[in-house]
Amino acid sequence: METEIISKDSELINKAMHGIKEYNGKIVVVKYGGSVMTDNTVKRNVIEDLAMLKGAGLKPIVVHGGGKEINKWLDKLGIENKFIDGLRVTDSKTFEVAEMALSKVNKELVSLMESFGIKAAGISGIDGSTITVKKRYCKGNDLGLVGKISNVDSSMLTTLLDGGITPVISPLGVDKYYCGYNINADEVACAVATSVKAQKLVFLTDIEGVCKDPKDSSTLIPELTVVEAKEFLNSGNAAGGMLPKLINCIDAVENGVSKVHITDGRTEHSLLMEFFSNKCAGTMILN
Repeated sequence: METEIISKDSELINKAMHGIKEYNGKIVVVKYGGSVMTDNTVKRNVIEDLAMLKGAGLKPIVVHGGGKEINKWLDKLGIENKFIDGLRVTDSKTFEVAEMALSKVNKELVSLMESFGIKAAGISGIDGSTITVKKRYCKGNDLGLVGKISNVDSSMLTTLLDGGITPVISPLGVDKYYCGYNINADEVACAVATSVKAQKLVFLTDIEGVCKDPKDSSTLIPELTVVEAKEFLNSGNAAGGMLPKLINCIDAVENGVSKVHITDGRTEHSLLMEFFSNKCAGTMILN
């Protein structure tokens, strides 16, 4: 019995050491969203995992959402909340609220990361024109101040990383006239990961992963090739927020990101599991 326990411990240590060697000095992008941002216990677990990743020599970049915070303030102000294919319709009033809510979420994350010993800097894509966009339409519908990313200037991000500082990015950008736009946070995470040639992109969310039946978690799909992911999209089973998420995952893999994971952030230490074990609390998209 004792020999068996030692054997299992050795296996875990070997897997962890392999993960540290594979990712040491590498840039990884973590997209943080859903209710895992509002549950304080889960939030602290995620930041603790990030601190351990950084301590192991990884260079994380965090891209966060803030949909629930935006929804809360829109409700308080009596502003209509409207979505088309998972994308928020953003008029000028909605953009003002989104900008305020995302800034609040951003600085709260930075403060929490600092409390765990992570040097962090909160920015948006507007800062330094890091993310430039064009106006986005969806099936002919005008989404308002919603941007489609045309370029990511990673110079500020690499400067921060080289200084040992973790960038924390809120999903806003500017067009060529320096007008601010709201952007889907999944799209930002994928574009940033592609721009910095990230070794891995992880979506921490509040769902189990990609399921054949979205209402049945037992139908979880552990792995999908890009071809299979496209077939799943065409099947009509991907709806709501999963629709743009999968599209962006496919785009990231096709543009050079080695591995993309949609991970259940509610699972304790799911982020560490992604890097330092063979277990995956979600779905992996492969080329």
